[in-house]
Amino acid sequence: MSADFKSKAAVKPSKSTIPRSLYGTSFVYYSGTTIVWGWRNHCQSTKQSLETLLEGLKKIQQHNVRTFREQPLQEMSGAFGDLGTLMPLFLGLAQNGSISISSTLVFMGLSNIITGVYFGIPLPVQPMKAIAAVAIAGKYTPPQLASAGLFVAAFVGFLSVTRLVQWFTKRIPLPIVKGIQVGTGLSLIISAGSHIPLDLSSHPSTHLVLVVTLLFLLVCSIFRKVPFVLCIVILCVPSVFLGNHGFYPHLSIWNPSMSIPSLSDFRFGAINAGLGQVPLTTLNSVVAVTYLATELIPEVPETSATAIGCSVSLMNLVGCWFSAMPLCHGSGGLASQYRFGARSGASIIFLGLIKLLLGLFASEYALVYSRNFWPVPLGVLLFLAGVELAKMGESLNTEGARDLWEKTDEAEDEADLDEPGSTKRRTLTSEERMRRWTTMIATVGAILAFKNDGVGFIVGLLLHGTYELLGRIQIWRAGRQGTIRLPDDRMNESHE
Repeated sequence: MSADFKSKAAVKPSKSTIPRSLYGTSFVYYSGTTIVWGWRNHCQSTKQSLETLLEGLKKIQQHNVRTFREQPLQEMSGAFGDLGTLMPLFLGLAQNGSISISSTLVFMGLSNIITGVYFGIPLPVQPMKAIAAVAIAGKYTPPQLASAGLFVAAFVGFLSVTRLVQWFTKRIPLPIVKGIQVGTGLSLIISAGSHIPLDLSSHPSTHLVLVVTLLFLLVCSIFRKVPFVLCIVILCVPSVFLGNHGFYPHLSIWNPSMSIPSLSDFRFGAINAGLGQVPLTTLNSVVAVTYLATELIPEVPETSATAIGCSVSLMNLVGCWFSAMPLCHGSGGLASQYRFGARSGASIIFLGLIKLLLGLFASEYALVYSRNFWPVPLGVLLFLAGVELAKMGESLNTEGARDLWEKTDEAEDEADLDEPGSTKRRTLTSEERMRRWTTMIATVGAILAFKNDGVGFIVGLLLHGTYELLGRIQIWRAGRQGTIRLPDDRMNESHE
């Protein structure tokens, strides 16, 4: 190619050299090229995202299968670890006629299966406790209960889709998160007492059952391969046919029917029950679960708050229209299932299959079983679940505290954080340790005093902000004087 031709080809034609009749054709050509180019990039990006998703799901299923093969009894036993939370609320709503028993079991089963497949951890599917408590006391109708669940689902879904919940989770101080975990654990311990009556005159066999249960728990703790919860669940099966006063359940096929809330139902359910559930779901079912899952099962990829929030939203936006019980995840259930042996999503997939089959064909059996389940073992399950969750607060000021690890100069971006030596642990002074501990205890105290996670969060946040403000004022005053006084611990380190 000659130099003259190159120079002519490189010259961009001016607007005046283009015939006016070709303006429209040029616009269509360049617009079409831009659209095709953008669509091609979008398809490539979607393809890469899909491939990444499928590769992640493949690894999760390998983890599920491998874990179930290594410890099948422990996985099946851990699957029933959250019965202490599920059964009382499920039974109360069912007896009031606030839910469809079969629809609740079907959608709970499907949610369990999908959750186990996607997350690969024993993430529980539980009732929304605040909504359930208000609905049982007020004897809500199915449309009123559904409206409360749909309101919470829409709110959490908005936070998740906009990624506000992920932003919110990363910025909550760790002492407050630990306080929510400990407060929820102690709440479970307190509620366990209601399942264990100590009055010998009215319940003469209670103490005997309690002693036998604790002795059996001791045996299972020594011989780890003996599944405690699974044995209790199997031993309670004869209760379906005993003590029913002539009533025996029968098989029935699921006949779904929709429950459409009216405007007045939606206003009533959302205001009276939904608003109180929003902070509990956001803080306990999303934020606390995200942190707890990483602490308990670090070998599984970290679960994002956005994914957890979308999961809570989707299972209610579908199930509530069919009079299913409003559902969420929970840190208490996760700690309980982990305590009794569950280490993968295989455990809740197994539980989901059982719930799905009961909902499709034998919902009456599930209701009778829940009604006749022994209350003492149920209380023991709740107590142990509370202890397992509450002890997570122990790592607040230790190496397990994730907010104490800082990025080094060698780690330039997030991808480098997995490399050895890319992070270092920040050393706390005695004053910092005391402030973190006090913030956690204040959060716990407010949760127990007011029985509301939202109040505990606000109290902890106010105290944390006060400490931060005092620290900044102290630094400002020291700066004005021209000297900055180091805490005693750091002064000792500097002298050494």
